[in-house]
Amino acid sequence: MSDEPQPQQHGQGWAPREPRTTGTPQRENGTGTKTETGRKRVRTGWRRYVPTWRMVLGGFLLAALLIVGAFFLGYSLVHIPSANALATQQANVYLYADGSVLARDGEINRESVSLDRISEEAQHAVLAAEDRDFYTESAVDPQAMIRAAWNTAIGKGRQSGSTITQQYVKNYYLRQEQTVTRKVKEFFIAIKLDREQSKDEILEGYLNTSYFGRNAYGIQAAAQAYYGIDAQALDAPRAAYLAALVNAPSQYDVITHPENRPAAESRWNYVLDGMVQEGWLGKAERTGLKFPEPKETTTSTGMSGQRGYIVRTVKDHLIRNRILDEEELDAGGHRITTTLHKDKQDAFVDAVNDNLMDRLDPENREVDTYVRAGGAAIDPRSGKVVAMYNGIDYVKQYTPNATRRDYQVGSIFKPFVFASAVENRSTTQSGRAITPNTVYDGTNERPVQGWPGERYAPANEDDRSYGHITVREATDKSVNAVYAQMAVDVGSDKVQQTAIDLGIPATTPELTPSPSIALGVATASALDMAEAYATLANHGEHGAYTMIEKITKDGNKTVPLPERKTRQAVSREAADTTTAVLRGVVQNGTASAAQGAGRPAAGKTGTAEEDKAAWFAGYTPELATVVSVMGQDPVTAEQKKLYGVMGLSRINGGGPPAEIWAQFTREALKGEPVSDFDLRLQKGAEHTAPPTASADPSSGDPDDDTFDTPGTDENADRGQEQDENGEDGTEGGTRGRTDEGATGDIPTGGGTSDSTPAGATHGANGTEGTGRTGDIPTGTGTGTGRGDQGRGGQSNQGGLTGYLQQSPRRQ
Repeated sequence: MSDEPQPQQHGQGWAPREPRTTGTPQRENGTGTKTETGRKRVRTGWRRYVPTWRMVLGGFLLAALLIVGAFFLGYSLVHIPSANALATQQANVYLYADGSVLARDGEINRESVSLDRISEEAQHAVLAAEDRDFYTESAVDPQAMIRAAWNTAIGKGRQSGSTITQQYVKNYYLRQEQTVTRKVKEFFIAIKLDREQSKDEILEGYLNTSYFGRNAYGIQAAAQAYYGIDAQALDAPRAAYLAALVNAPSQYDVITHPENRPAAESRWNYVLDGMVQEGWLGKAERTGLKFPEPKETTTSTGMSGQRGYIVRTVKDHLIRNRILDEEELDAGGHRITTTLHKDKQDAFVDAVNDNLMDRLDPENREVDTYVRAGGAAIDPRSGKVVAMYNGIDYVKQYTPNATRRDYQVGSIFKPFVFASAVENRSTTQSGRAITPNTVYDGTNERPVQGWPGERYAPANEDDRSYGHITVREATDKSVNAVYAQMAVDVGSDKVQQTAIDLGIPATTPELTPSPSIALGVATASALDMAEAYATLANHGEHGAYTMIEKITKDGNKTVPLPERKTRQAVSREAADTTTAVLRGVVQNGTASAAQGAGRPAAGKTGTAEEDKAAWFAGYTPELATVVSVMGQDPVTAEQKKLYGVMGLSRINGGGPPAEIWAQFTREALKGEPVSDFDLRLQKGAEHTAPPTASADPSSGDPDDDTFDTPGTDENADRGQEQDENGEDGTEGGTRGRTDEGATGDIPTGGGTSDSTPAGATHGANGTEGTGRTGDIPTGTGTGTGRGDQGRGGQSNQGGLTGYLQQSPRRQ
């Protein structure tokens, strides 16, 4: 057989052989086209636009990977920043002694408080309004964010999808701009914060940073701004209204925008219903609640009126006493409870208005535009400042008049001279002990004796001469000649020290040792003088005044206060004897207007040189108060004379200052028991010598500092009295000196001795008596006095009468 292939015949199963190919076999695709096995099929038609399941799965995995990566990247890159300055800035809150708000200072009205100082009703109300699932949900709520974005997009108004945590982050850490970057930061910070802080801490921060309108940041400031109470006192209806405000602070203030009341009440009801739904409020209680009307919008926390003065004075007090420094005060966050009483503060303002400001006519009298008033009141027992008056309005008159030290205090300084005399057991130039009954020469412009400096001869008020006059009368009538001489007798340096011991600052301008110190040339403030008079009222025991009850920082940290120390500045005998003399000024002297207080009172009037200021300083056992009326040009600030104010020829201490004092004291002590002074007097001071002075008839009519009525002591009537030494008679014993008495040191003994007797006003005619130093003998004895004792003789001339007839020089 041939090896060649043989041809086949058709029909016998023969078919031409397909050519061989190398590689993969081919097969038909859906379109009839053959493709190589394993190669990607080409899709045509609409199928080309539909992703395969592989593409979908791959895309999902890629997106998830990107999201997770972005989350971890964002989480690692975004850190919790420091709080923004606005969120941490707080006001210092100043409170009255009863805890009511006096003022707030600082641009931001915020007072941060701890969560336990916010009522549960307030906490639940805010949660019901803003985030009812706060304690159970995560820091962010994506569904709420999407929902809020959708509602905003379709026109339902801009809505917040943020949780309380996110809102707190926005308020505390970030700015308020609406940007994607800020929202991203807010998202990641909220997540981190939720891991680092407890829910209570976050809620506390949120409640302290949220804005409630009326410039109130934080719920504590809001509670005060709308209801005048602390956040701790918020009940359900008030809390629900404040919670409603967070959504639209300006729009929902029904006082400022009464037209929005329906919307505000609707939001209020929404909050309350939410509290019921969450089990935070009973249905029965909810049914009976009525919309709580907020108070009128006021400036009660601003600096107008007395508030600005008080804040400034308290700040100065804190800094001067190193309780807080300026940086600490500027940082804010302090809750400063003062010693001021709101009712007494209001009473002071009313007293000044009623007796001075409302009586001025600045449109028709230019001098009435000069009038300024200041005053301060201190509790003598505690040293607490309970009220101050500084001016008509801090925003109109900036200088606090209660603390300024640029006006002479005048004759209200004289009691310090007498107190120093008793304290130092001082004597006159001739050696007589100085007591209320010691007789001096009250001649106008009489040169003082014993002063080594230049000649000093002060004029009395209205140039009036009083002749021979007791210290008691000289105090009643405010005789300059007597007190200038007394200052030299005591020693002006000792007078200066006594004033400092009583409470006058050693740095007080013009507080210098010289005869003029007695006339009040020093320019102490009303508050300084009130402290010194409070020391007299407290039987000579001194403690620096205080204006602060307590201070807390950031709602929980207590700032330590210095311990108040007291000491016996002058003896009780010196202080109480001075009080007895000053009682006479009120009863019979220049301060009779002070009797309007309706209580036992002691005090002294005073007038500065050229009548640029008038003063009254007085006290009861419960309250020491000093009032000043000053003249100052409102444009140049130059001190001005007060002639013609209120249409009067002049303003004296016994006029408006004493009248203001009387009304204020009466109102400030209303309801308190009336108590009398408990005095322990200098030996001999419990009795009163008879009047000795006769005014110079040519001196003219006296003003309120020159009454003709002789002064009397509250413990004795002038004239004959009884004591252990005798019956209704006159003890004629004389305690004289045989040496010649110095000018101004008026001897009152009989006989030829030009000396000062110390016979008492009690005793039988001519009987021997040891007498009380300085008392005026009225017996008929002419005892010549020997040493410290003398026997009264029998004569028709004796005592002061004998001296007046026989003295070779009467001034």
